[in-house]
Amino acid sequence: MLHTLSGQLGDRSLALIGIHCILELYDCPAKLLDDVSLVQQALREAARRSNSTLLGELCHPFEPQGITALALLGESHISIHTWPEAGYAAVDVFTCGRHTRPEAACEYLIQVFQARRYSLRKLPRRTTDAAPIEEMADFPKALSCETAGRRR
Repeated sequence: MLHTLSGQLGDRSLALIGIHCILELYDCPAKLLDDVSLVQQALREAARRSNSTLLGELCHPFEPQGITALALLGESHISIHTWPEAGYAAVDVFTCGRHTRPEAACEYLIQVFQARRYSLRKLPRRTTDAAPIEEMADFPKALSCETAGRRR
């Protein structure tokens, strides 16, 4: 049974369009999480290892520390948000297409940032032709999150 914000759609045949990996890295060395060059290189290599096409990159360092970076892929995206003071990074790897390997990107990022612990959740992203666009009308316009003492 497929559920939406506005109710149930019923049983539908859903088509898998991609895999969204949500990766949390814990107990990473702060110097790695605050190294702009390393973060940029890591995203490029993660894109390559996931067998994805890199279309562009964005990277923004924060003061006094922390980085947000995005690799725009032909198959979706890879993003990372780092909190060096906490040894933590939040990573999303979302790829579409049977040829992609998002798990390979995650394995590489775990290694490059020397995470002592990590959490990896894999979400299948699926479509159905019955999903109404109006269901998002009541979704909050903006959501906030705590930034662990870091200014954004």
